[in-house]
Amino acid sequence: MSVYLDNAATTPVCPQAAQAALEVMTEGYGNPSSGYAAGQAAAARLQADREAVAQALGCRPEELFFTSCGTEGDNWAILGAARAGKRLGRHIITTAVEHSAVLEPVEALEGEGWTVTRLKPDKTGHISPEDFAAALRSDTALVSMMLVNNETGAVLPVAQCARLAKAHNPQLLFHTDAVQAFLKLPFTPEELGVDLLTVSGHKIRAPKGIGALWIRSGVKLPPLLLGGGQEQGARPGTEPTAQIAALAAAVRAWTPEDRARLAAVKAYALERLAAVPGVEIPCPGDAPHICAVSLPGYPAEMLVRDLSDRGIWVSSGSACHRGKPSRVFAALGLPKRTLMGMLRISFSPATARADIDALTGALTAVLRERIPMR
Repeated sequence: MSVYLDNAATTPVCPQAAQAALEVMTEGYGNPSSGYAAGQAAAARLQADREAVAQALGCRPEELFFTSCGTEGDNWAILGAARAGKRLGRHIITTAVEHSAVLEPVEALEGEGWTVTRLKPDKTGHISPEDFAAALRSDTALVSMMLVNNETGAVLPVAQCARLAKAHNPQLLFHTDAVQAFLKLPFTPEELGVDLLTVSGHKIRAPKGIGALWIRSGVKLPPLLLGGGQEQGARPGTEPTAQIAALAAAVRAWTPEDRARLAAVKAYALERLAAVPGVEIPCPGDAPHICAVSLPGYPAEMLVRDLSDRGIWVSSGSACHRGKPSRVFAALGLPKRTLMGMLRISFSPATARADIDALTGALTAVLRERIPMR
């Protein structure tokens, strides 16, 4: 039986989410924009599901807009905020360790004449608030800083930087990609002090293909798509009611005990990994579900294959890199041999100590059988 330790890439769908999706697809399949009974029943369920997700996020339902994924939410937030705020200036602050769904829209804006400051992390993946404060300019119109890094597990100082940004200019817009933080850390958008916040369903045991963008009341973003009045006219297209129902079910199924289980199994993993000769832990991570370790001198992709052959599934970084070297790990400035052997390990509430024991046993076997590169 395989041991799955790549939950930052995606999570298995929980039974409650799968059942909710099936119910809507087979019984509650009405279009929520239709005026007859089946459509109105679908609209009522859609509203109840929106309220459930909003309650978990700590926001008002009318501030929550469903999207197809975290990538769409990030793109909409950044491109929409840039268009809405360009009268303030054409300077963006972000970090060098953001997800590609943030960095690529920022690069597109840079091609249109915007200037961009990309804050560099320290060797554990953290960003300095002092560096952020120094980067603020009179023409800064947009900030995008993720809450939890998807490869290092580092928690970035979003709340502190948002306070600095708003003190500098209350009108600039602050976006955070909270895809890896939602339900894993306690926060609300209000506590963070941000204007825009992205979440994704498949990181919390909902299916792929559903996410949400929180837009602070009073902020008006132009839509990415045109055609239709759904989502208050901001995100047209018939709502994917089955995926939304599954997202709400996954949210309802999450408990405080799940967060505690994550933290406990990660602590056990770090203890066991530190005892494996040859393993380094450059990024223990602050979030309860992600850490990054290294086997210096061993190519990461080889390690991923060797572990997979032994039934252990981990990654060498974000799944969005598709086998390319991790840009995030490269930004940490680690020694070349350490960087070569970086692996991301990420947990779910279902991860057991036996899974960690299987991982450390497999790593020990790989180190015994393979000769490191010089």
